Amino acid sequence: MGGKFIIVGGASLEGEVSVSGAKNSALPIMAAALLSRGRTVLYGIPRLRDVMVMKKVLECLGAEVKYQGHCMEINASKLSSHEIPPDLTRKLRASNLIMGALLARVGKVTAAYPGGCDIGSRPMDLHLKGFQLLGAAVEERGGFIHAEFKKSPVGTEIYLDYPSVGATENIILSAVFARGKTIIKNAAREPEIVDLQNFLNKLGAVVKGAGTGTIVIEGVDELMEGEHEIIPDRIEAATFMAAGAITRGRVKINNIIPEHLEAVIIKLKETGVSVNVGCSSVEVHCEGPVNAVNIKTLPYPGFPTDMQPQMMALLSLGEGTSIISETIFENRFKHALELSRMGADITVEGRIAVVKGVQKLSGTFVEATDLRAGAALILAGLAAEGVSVVENIRHIDRGYENIDLKLRTLGQKLLDLINKMQRLCCFFWVYGGHAFWRCKVCSLWALSIKRILDTAKAAIP
Repeated sequence: MGGKFIIVGGASLEGEVSVSGAKNSALPIMAAALLSRGRTVLYGIPRLRDVMVMKKVLECLGAEVKYQGHCMEINASKLSSHEIPPDLTRKLRASNLIMGALLARVGKVTAAYPGGCDIGSRPMDLHLKGFQLLGAAVEERGGFIHAEFKKSPVGTEIYLDYPSVGATENIILSAVFARGKTIIKNAAREPEIVDLQNFLNKLGAVVKGAGTGTIVIEGVDELMEGEHEIIPDRIEAATFMAAGAITRGRVKINNIIPEHLEAVIIKLKETGVSVNVGCSSVEVHCEGPVNAVNIKTLPYPGFPTDMQPQMMALLSLGEGTSIISETIFENRFKHALELSRMGADITVEGRIAVVKGVQKLSGTFVEATDLRAGAALILAGLAAEGVSVVENIRHIDRGYENIDLKLRTLGQKLLDLINKMQRLCCFFWVYGGHAFWRCKVCSLWALSIKRILDTAKAAIP
Protein backbone atom coordinates (compact mmCIF):
# COMPACT_ATOMS: atom_id res chain seq x y z
CA MET A 1 0.00 0.00 0.00
CA GLY A 2 1.14 3.56 -0.66
CA GLY A 3 0.07 4.85 2.77
CA LYS A 4 -1.46 8.22 3.63
CA PHE A 5 -0.77 11.37 5.57
CA ILE A 6 -3.79 13.06 7.16
CA ILE A 7 -3.18 16.69 8.05
CA VAL A 8 -5.31 19.25 9.83
CA GLY A 9 -3.84 22.56 8.77
CA GLY A 10 -4.28 26.20 9.55
CA ALA A 11 -1.68 27.03 12.20
CA SER A 12 1.86 28.38 12.07
CA LEU A 13 4.91 26.15 12.38
CA GLU A 14 7.31 27.26 15.10
CA GLY A 15 10.63 25.86 16.32
CA GLU A 16 13.81 24.19 15.07
CA VAL A 17 14.48 21.17 12.90
CA SER A 18 17.69 19.47 11.74
CA VAL A 19 18.31 18.34 8.18
CA SER A 20 19.38 14.78 7.32
CA GLY A 21 22.19 13.75 5.02
CA ALA A 22 21.61 14.36 1.32
CA LYS A 23 19.99 11.46 -0.50
CA ASN A 24 21.40 12.68 -3.81
CA SER A 25 24.87 12.57 -2.31
CA ALA A 26 24.51 9.32 -0.37
CA LEU A 27 23.39 7.24 -3.36
CA PRO A 28 26.31 8.01 -5.74
CA ILE A 29 28.79 7.68 -2.88
CA MET A 30 27.35 4.28 -1.97
CA ALA A 31 27.88 3.28 -5.61
CA ALA A 32 31.42 4.71 -5.51
CA ALA A 33 32.24 2.50 -2.52
CA LEU A 34 32.35 -0.42 -4.98
CA LEU A 35 35.60 1.00 -6.34
CA SER A 36 37.42 0.24 -3.08
CA ARG A 37 38.63 -3.29 -2.47
CA GLY A 38 38.45 -2.63 1.26
CA ARG A 39 36.06 -1.17 3.80
CA THR A 40 34.44 2.24 3.56
CA VAL A 41 32.45 3.87 6.35
CA LEU A 42 29.84 6.50 5.54
CA TYR A 43 28.27 8.76 8.15
CA GLY A 44 25.05 10.74 7.83
CA ILE A 45 23.33 8.25 5.53
CA PRO A 46 19.59 9.06 5.69
CA ARG A 47 17.19 6.21 6.38
CA LEU A 48 15.13 6.34 3.21
CA ARG A 49 13.40 3.92 0.90
CA ASP A 50 15.85 4.72 -1.94
CA VAL A 51 18.85 4.10 0.32
CA MET A 52 17.46 0.68 1.26
CA VAL A 53 17.04 -0.22 -2.41
CA MET A 54 20.63 0.83 -3.16
CA LYS A 55 21.80 -1.23 -0.18
CA LYS A 56 20.08 -4.28 -1.68
CA VAL A 57 21.75 -3.59 -5.03
CA LEU A 58 25.20 -3.54 -3.42
CA GLU A 59 24.49 -6.74 -1.54
CA CYS A 60 23.27 -8.50 -4.69
CA LEU A 61 26.61 -7.65 -6.31
CA GLY A 62 28.49 -9.31 -3.46
CA ALA A 63 29.27 -6.36 -1.19
CA GLU A 64 28.80 -6.69 2.56
CA VAL A 65 26.77 -3.81 3.96
CA LYS A 66 26.18 -2.98 7.62
CA TYR A 67 23.71 -0.20 8.32
CA GLN A 68 23.04 1.03 11.85
CA GLY A 69 21.50 4.37 12.66
CA HIS A 70 22.94 6.76 10.09
CA CYS A 71 26.26 4.92 9.71
CA MET A 72 26.87 2.53 6.83
CA GLU A 73 29.88 0.25 6.42
CA ILE A 74 30.49 -1.20 2.96
CA ASN A 75 33.01 -3.94 2.23
CA ALA A 76 33.31 -4.49 -1.54
CA SER A 77 36.44 -6.64 -1.44
CA LYS A 78 34.68 -9.66 -2.96
CA LEU A 79 32.23 -8.68 -5.66
CA SER A 80 30.45 -11.66 -7.18
CA SER A 81 28.40 -10.24 -10.03
CA HIS A 82 28.41 -7.59 -12.75
CA GLU A 83 24.65 -7.77 -13.34
CA ILE A 84 22.39 -5.32 -11.51
CA PRO A 85 19.07 -7.01 -10.61
CA PRO A 86 16.43 -5.54 -12.95
CA ASP A 87 13.69 -5.51 -10.31
CA LEU A 88 15.84 -3.20 -8.17
CA THR A 89 17.04 -1.11 -11.11
CA ARG A 90 13.48 -0.25 -12.05
CA LYS A 91 12.73 0.93 -8.50
CA LEU A 92 15.59 3.39 -8.30
CA ARG A 93 16.85 5.88 -10.87
CA ALA A 94 20.18 6.28 -9.07
CA SER A 95 20.93 2.59 -9.55
CA ASN A 96 22.33 3.62 -12.93
CA LEU A 97 25.34 5.01 -11.04
CA ILE A 98 26.33 1.44 -10.27
CA MET A 99 27.14 1.11 -13.97
CA GLY A 100 30.13 3.43 -13.91
CA ALA A 101 31.49 1.95 -10.70
CA LEU A 102 31.12 -1.68 -11.86
CA LEU A 103 32.56 -0.90 -15.27
CA ALA A 104 35.65 0.57 -13.62
CA ARG A 105 35.97 -2.14 -10.97
CA VAL A 106 35.29 -5.38 -12.90
CA GLY A 107 35.40 -4.18 -16.51
CA LYS A 108 31.79 -4.91 -17.44
CA VAL A 109 28.21 -4.29 -16.37
CA THR A 110 24.69 -5.34 -17.36
CA ALA A 111 21.68 -3.34 -16.21
CA ALA A 112 18.06 -2.66 -17.10
CA TYR A 113 17.01 0.88 -17.81
CA PRO A 114 16.50 2.61 -14.45
CA GLY A 115 13.22 3.72 -12.91
CA GLY A 116 12.44 6.48 -10.40
CA CYS A 117 9.87 9.29 -10.34
CA ASP A 118 7.79 9.80 -13.49
CA ILE A 119 8.68 13.45 -14.02
CA GLY A 120 9.97 13.33 -17.56
CA SER A 121 12.55 11.87 -19.87
CA ARG A 122 15.96 11.17 -18.36
CA PRO A 123 17.83 9.38 -21.14
CA MET A 124 21.04 7.42 -20.64
CA ASP A 125 22.68 8.61 -23.87
CA LEU A 126 25.20 10.95 -22.19
CA HIS A 127 26.21 8.21 -19.74
CA LEU A 128 26.77 5.70 -22.53
CA LYS A 129 28.60 8.24 -24.68
CA GLY A 130 31.07 8.75 -21.83
CA PHE A 131 31.60 4.99 -21.42
CA GLN A 132 32.23 4.62 -25.16
CA LEU A 133 34.73 7.47 -25.28
CA LEU A 134 36.66 5.76 -22.49
CA GLY A 135 36.85 2.65 -24.67
CA ALA A 136 33.83 0.59 -23.59
CA ALA A 137 31.76 -1.44 -26.01
CA VAL A 138 28.11 -0.65 -25.35
CA GLU A 139 25.13 -2.69 -26.50
CA GLU A 140 21.46 -1.88 -25.88
CA ARG A 141 19.02 -4.73 -26.37
CA GLY A 142 15.67 -5.79 -24.97
CA GLY A 143 15.52 -3.05 -22.35
CA PHE A 144 19.00 -3.86 -21.04
CA ILE A 145 22.36 -2.13 -21.36
CA HIS A 146 25.61 -4.08 -21.51
CA ALA A 147 28.93 -2.24 -21.36
CA GLU A 148 32.38 -3.77 -21.29
CA PHE A 149 35.99 -2.64 -21.44
CA LYS A 150 37.60 -5.09 -23.86
CA LYS A 151 40.93 -3.53 -22.92
CA SER A 152 42.14 -1.12 -20.26
CA PRO A 153 40.29 2.21 -20.44
CA VAL A 154 42.25 5.26 -21.53
CA GLY A 155 41.53 8.80 -20.40
CA THR A 156 40.04 11.16 -22.92
CA GLU A 157 38.12 14.43 -23.26
CA ILE A 158 34.35 14.19 -22.93
CA TYR A 159 31.96 17.03 -23.68
CA LEU A 160 28.44 16.79 -22.27
CA ASP A 161 25.76 18.32 -24.48
CA TYR A 162 23.85 19.01 -21.26
CA PRO A 163 25.29 19.30 -17.73
CA SER A 164 23.63 16.10 -16.51
CA VAL A 165 24.26 15.28 -12.86
CA GLY A 166 23.94 11.53 -13.32
CA ALA A 167 26.12 11.44 -16.44
CA THR A 168 28.80 13.55 -14.75
CA GLU A 169 28.86 11.22 -11.73
CA ASN A 170 28.82 8.06 -13.83
CA ILE A 171 31.68 9.21 -16.03
CA ILE A 172 33.76 10.20 -13.00
CA LEU A 173 33.26 6.73 -11.52
CA SER A 174 34.05 4.92 -14.77
CA ALA A 175 37.24 6.99 -15.29
CA VAL A 176 38.85 6.61 -11.85
CA PHE A 177 41.14 3.78 -13.05
CA ALA A 178 41.54 4.92 -16.68
CA ARG A 179 45.13 5.50 -17.80
CA GLY A 180 46.02 9.17 -18.14
CA LYS A 181 43.64 12.09 -17.77
CA THR A 182 39.92 12.20 -18.38
CA ILE A 183 38.48 15.67 -18.83
CA ILE A 184 34.72 16.26 -18.56
CA LYS A 185 33.61 19.56 -20.05
CA ASN A 186 30.23 21.18 -19.43
CA ALA A 187 30.03 19.04 -16.31
CA ALA A 188 27.22 19.46 -13.80
CA ARG A 189 28.19 21.66 -10.85
CA GLU A 190 25.89 20.41 -8.09
CA PRO A 191 27.21 20.23 -4.50
CA GLU A 192 26.58 16.48 -4.51
CA ILE A 193 29.24 16.10 -7.22
CA VAL A 194 31.71 18.01 -5.05
CA ASP A 195 30.87 15.61 -2.22
CA LEU A 196 31.50 12.63 -4.52
CA GLN A 197 34.86 14.10 -5.51
CA ASN A 198 35.83 14.62 -1.87
CA PHE A 199 34.92 11.03 -1.02
CA LEU A 200 36.88 9.57 -3.91
CA ASN A 201 39.93 11.67 -3.13
CA LYS A 202 39.90 10.45 0.47
CA LEU A 203 40.22 6.93 -0.93
CA GLY A 204 43.16 7.86 -3.14
CA ALA A 205 41.54 9.00 -6.38
CA VAL A 206 42.70 12.16 -8.09
CA VAL A 207 39.66 14.19 -9.10
CA LYS A 208 39.74 17.98 -9.52
CA GLY A 209 37.34 20.69 -10.58
CA ALA A 210 34.03 19.45 -9.16
CA GLY A 211 31.74 22.43 -8.71
CA THR A 212 33.00 23.96 -11.96
CA GLY A 213 32.20 23.19 -15.57
CA THR A 214 35.42 21.23 -16.09
CA ILE A 215 36.36 18.14 -14.09
CA VAL A 216 39.70 16.36 -14.48
CA ILE A 217 40.24 12.75 -13.37
CA GLU A 218 43.78 11.37 -13.27
CA GLY A 219 43.67 7.59 -13.32
CA VAL A 220 45.06 5.61 -10.38
CA ASP A 221 45.67 1.90 -9.89
CA GLU A 222 43.47 1.32 -6.86
CA LEU A 223 41.51 2.96 -4.07
CA MET A 224 42.08 2.50 -0.35
CA GLU A 225 39.72 2.20 2.58
CA GLY A 226 38.28 5.39 4.00
CA GLU A 227 35.56 7.27 5.87
CA HIS A 228 33.33 10.13 4.84
CA GLU A 229 30.42 12.22 6.13
CA ILE A 230 27.55 12.97 3.72
CA ILE A 231 26.68 16.63 3.21
CA PRO A 232 23.27 17.92 4.44
CA ASP A 233 20.28 17.65 2.13
CA ARG A 234 19.75 21.08 0.57
CA ILE A 235 16.32 20.15 -0.84
CA GLU A 236 15.05 18.96 2.53
CA ALA A 237 16.33 22.18 4.07
CA ALA A 238 14.63 24.28 1.42
CA THR A 239 11.39 22.32 1.86
CA PHE A 240 11.30 23.19 5.57
CA MET A 241 12.03 26.82 4.70
CA ALA A 242 8.99 26.81 2.43
CA ALA A 243 6.97 25.07 5.16
CA GLY A 244 7.74 27.88 7.57
CA ALA A 245 6.77 30.46 4.97
CA ILE A 246 3.52 28.86 3.79
CA THR A 247 2.23 28.49 7.38
CA ARG A 248 3.30 32.06 8.22
CA GLY A 249 5.48 30.77 11.01
CA ARG A 250 9.04 31.01 12.26
CA VAL A 251 11.26 27.99 11.62
CA LYS A 252 14.98 27.54 12.15
CA ILE A 253 16.63 24.85 10.06
CA ASN A 254 19.91 23.45 11.40
CA ASN A 255 22.70 21.41 9.80
CA ILE A 256 22.78 23.18 6.45
CA ILE A 257 25.42 24.59 4.10
CA PRO A 258 24.06 28.07 3.29
CA GLU A 259 25.80 28.48 -0.08
CA HIS A 260 23.98 25.39 -1.35
CA LEU A 261 20.68 27.23 -0.76
CA GLU A 262 21.48 30.60 -2.32
CA ALA A 263 18.98 30.39 -5.20
CA VAL A 264 16.14 29.39 -2.86
CA ILE A 265 17.07 32.01 -0.28
CA ILE A 266 17.07 34.75 -2.93
CA LYS A 267 13.63 33.73 -4.23
CA LEU A 268 12.12 33.48 -0.75
CA LYS A 269 13.40 36.97 0.02
CA GLU A 270 11.81 38.22 -3.20
CA THR A 271 8.47 36.87 -1.95
CA GLY A 272 8.84 38.98 1.20
CA VAL A 273 9.81 36.14 3.54
CA SER A 274 12.37 37.12 6.18
CA VAL A 275 15.45 34.88 5.88
CA ASN A 276 18.30 35.06 8.39
CA VAL A 277 21.35 32.97 7.47
CA GLY A 278 23.84 31.64 10.03
CA CYS A 279 27.02 29.60 9.66
CA SER A 280 25.19 26.28 9.53
CA SER A 281 21.55 27.28 9.96
CA VAL A 282 18.85 29.44 8.43
CA GLU A 283 15.71 30.92 9.99
CA VAL A 284 12.62 31.90 8.03
CA HIS A 285 9.82 34.09 9.30
CA CYS A 286 6.66 35.04 7.46
CA GLU A 287 3.74 37.06 8.80
CA GLY A 288 1.48 37.50 5.79
CA PRO A 289 0.82 36.34 2.25
CA VAL A 290 3.91 36.20 0.05
CA ASN A 291 4.50 38.31 -3.03
CA ALA A 292 4.24 36.81 -6.50
CA VAL A 293 7.58 35.99 -8.15
CA ASN A 294 8.72 34.35 -11.37
CA ILE A 295 10.80 31.18 -11.19
CA LYS A 296 12.83 29.40 -13.85
CA THR A 297 14.39 26.07 -12.95
CA LEU A 298 17.99 25.65 -14.08
CA PRO A 299 20.99 23.41 -13.40
CA TYR A 300 22.92 24.37 -10.26
CA PRO A 301 23.65 27.10 -9.24
CA GLY A 302 20.27 28.07 -10.71
CA PHE A 303 16.94 27.45 -9.01
CA PRO A 304 16.59 23.70 -8.38
CA THR A 305 13.87 21.78 -10.17
CA ASP A 306 13.47 19.72 -6.98
CA MET A 307 12.06 22.83 -5.25
CA GLN A 308 9.69 23.88 -8.02
CA PRO A 309 6.64 21.97 -6.65
CA GLN A 310 7.11 23.30 -3.11
CA MET A 311 7.42 26.88 -4.37
CA MET A 312 4.29 26.40 -6.48
CA ALA A 313 2.41 25.46 -3.32
CA LEU A 314 3.73 28.57 -1.56
CA LEU A 315 2.96 30.90 -4.48
CA SER A 316 -0.57 29.50 -4.79
CA LEU A 317 -1.32 31.50 -1.62
CA GLY A 318 0.61 34.56 -2.76
CA GLU A 319 -0.58 38.00 -3.80
CA GLY A 320 -0.57 38.39 -7.56
CA THR A 321 0.39 36.12 -10.45
CA SER A 322 3.57 34.05 -10.61
CA ILE A 323 5.09 32.41 -13.68
CA ILE A 324 7.02 29.15 -13.22
CA SER A 325 9.16 27.87 -16.10
CA GLU A 326 10.29 24.24 -15.82
CA THR A 327 13.34 23.77 -18.08
CA ILE A 328 14.71 20.51 -16.64
CA PHE A 329 11.86 17.98 -16.87
CA GLU A 330 8.96 18.15 -19.30
CA ASN A 331 6.49 16.32 -17.07
CA ARG A 332 6.94 17.99 -13.71
CA PHE A 333 3.66 19.80 -13.24
CA LYS A 334 1.48 16.88 -12.13
CA HIS A 335 1.17 18.42 -8.68
CA ALA A 336 -0.56 21.45 -10.24
CA LEU A 337 -3.75 19.43 -10.72
CA GLU A 338 -3.62 18.17 -7.13
CA LEU A 339 -3.09 21.69 -5.80
CA SER A 340 -6.04 22.83 -7.91
CA ARG A 341 -8.20 20.27 -6.11
CA MET A 342 -7.40 22.23 -2.95
CA GLY A 343 -8.50 25.50 -4.53
CA ALA A 344 -5.29 26.74 -6.15
CA ASP A 345 -5.63 28.68 -9.42
CA ILE A 346 -2.96 27.19 -11.68
CA THR A 347 -2.88 26.97 -15.47
CA VAL A 348 -0.28 24.82 -17.20
CA GLU A 349 0.81 25.25 -20.82
CA GLY A 350 3.66 22.94 -21.73
CA ARG A 351 6.59 23.82 -19.50
CA ILE A 352 5.00 27.02 -18.17
CA ALA A 353 2.71 27.26 -15.16
CA VAL A 354 0.76 30.41 -14.36
CA VAL A 355 -0.05 30.60 -10.65
CA LYS A 356 -2.67 33.14 -9.57
CA GLY A 357 -2.64 33.55 -5.82
CA VAL A 358 -5.79 32.73 -3.87
CA GLN A 359 -6.78 33.66 -0.34
CA LYS A 360 -7.08 30.13 0.96
CA LEU A 361 -6.68 26.44 0.18
CA SER A 362 -9.17 23.83 1.37
CA GLY A 363 -8.33 20.38 2.60
CA THR A 364 -9.29 17.40 0.43
CA PHE A 365 -7.95 14.08 -0.86
CA VAL A 366 -4.85 14.48 -3.05
CA GLU A 367 -2.23 12.07 -4.39
CA ALA A 368 1.55 12.34 -4.32
CA THR A 369 2.50 11.58 -7.92
CA ASP A 370 6.23 11.83 -7.22
CA LEU A 371 8.64 12.66 -4.42
CA ARG A 372 8.70 16.47 -4.58
CA ALA A 373 5.04 16.69 -5.58
CA GLY A 374 4.30 14.87 -2.34
CA ALA A 375 6.30 17.44 -0.39
CA ALA A 376 4.36 20.24 -2.07
CA LEU A 377 1.05 18.66 -1.09
CA ILE A 378 2.17 18.33 2.53
CA LEU A 379 3.00 22.05 2.55
CA ALA A 380 -0.37 22.87 1.02
CA GLY A 381 -2.08 20.69 3.63
CA LEU A 382 -0.30 22.49 6.45
CA ALA A 383 -1.67 25.81 5.21
CA ALA A 384 -5.12 24.65 4.10
CA GLU A 385 -8.35 24.99 6.00
CA GLY A 386 -9.76 21.69 7.14
CA VAL A 387 -8.40 18.19 6.65
CA SER A 388 -6.08 17.12 3.85
CA VAL A 389 -5.36 13.50 3.00
CA VAL A 390 -2.14 12.98 1.04
CA GLU A 391 -2.20 9.53 -0.51
CA ASN A 392 0.61 7.41 -1.97
CA ILE A 393 3.22 8.64 0.52
CA ARG A 394 5.69 5.93 -0.54
CA HIS A 395 7.06 8.56 -2.90
CA ILE A 396 7.66 10.94 0.00
CA ASP A 397 9.42 8.24 2.01
CA ARG A 398 11.90 7.91 -0.84
CA GLY A 399 13.43 11.31 -0.13
CA TYR A 400 12.39 12.69 3.27
CA GLU A 401 13.53 10.97 6.44
CA ASN A 402 10.75 10.99 9.05
CA ILE A 403 9.18 14.15 7.69
CA ASP A 404 6.14 13.58 9.89
CA LEU A 405 8.27 13.30 13.04
CA LYS A 406 10.29 16.37 12.09
CA LEU A 407 7.14 18.38 11.53
CA ARG A 408 6.02 17.28 14.99
CA THR A 409 9.10 18.97 16.47
CA LEU A 410 7.82 22.25 15.08
CA GLY A 411 4.73 22.09 17.29
CA GLN A 412 4.01 23.51 20.74
CA LYS A 413 0.83 22.21 22.40
CA LEU A 414 -0.85 18.83 22.53
CA LEU A 415 -4.55 18.76 23.34
CA ASP A 416 -6.07 16.24 25.71
CA LEU A 417 -8.65 15.30 23.09
CA ILE A 418 -5.89 14.36 20.71
CA ASN A 419 -3.88 12.58 23.39
CA LYS A 420 -6.87 10.30 23.88
CA MET A 421 -7.02 9.67 20.15
CA GLN A 422 -3.39 8.55 20.21
CA ARG A 423 -4.54 5.41 21.96
CA LEU A 424 -6.66 4.64 18.91
CA CYS A 425 -3.92 5.32 16.37
CA CYS A 426 -0.21 5.20 17.19
CA PHE A 427 0.60 7.25 14.10
CA PHE A 428 -1.43 10.32 15.01
CA TRP A 429 0.01 13.60 16.27
CA VAL A 430 -1.00 17.19 16.71
CA TYR A 431 1.54 19.98 16.62
CA GLY A 432 0.87 23.69 17.01
CA GLY A 433 -2.71 23.29 15.88
CA HIS A 434 -1.81 20.87 13.08
CA ALA A 435 -2.92 17.27 13.26
CA PHE A 436 -0.66 14.90 11.38
CA TRP A 437 -1.38 11.20 10.95
CA ARG A 438 0.57 8.59 9.02
CA CYS A 439 -2.09 6.17 7.77
CA LYS A 440 -1.20 2.73 6.44
CA VAL A 441 -4.73 1.39 6.43
CA CYS A 442 -7.58 1.34 3.96
CA SER A 443 -9.33 4.39 2.55
CA LEU A 444 -12.56 3.60 4.42
CA TRP A 445 -10.78 3.87 7.74
CA ALA A 446 -9.14 7.06 6.51
CA LEU A 447 -12.59 8.49 5.81
CA SER A 448 -13.78 7.71 9.33
CA ILE A 449 -10.64 9.26 10.79
CA LYS A 450 -11.27 12.33 8.62
CA ARG A 451 -14.58 12.84 10.38
CA ILE A 452 -12.89 12.45 13.77
CA LEU A 453 -10.27 14.99 12.76
CA ASP A 454 -12.94 17.47 11.71
CA THR A 455 -14.24 17.25 15.27
CA ALA A 456 -10.70 17.56 16.64
CA LYS A 457 -10.01 20.65 14.56
CA ALA A 458 -13.06 22.36 15.96
CA ALA A 459 -11.54 21.96 19.44
CA ILE A 460 -8.21 23.48 18.43
CA PRO A 461 -8.00 27.16 19.38
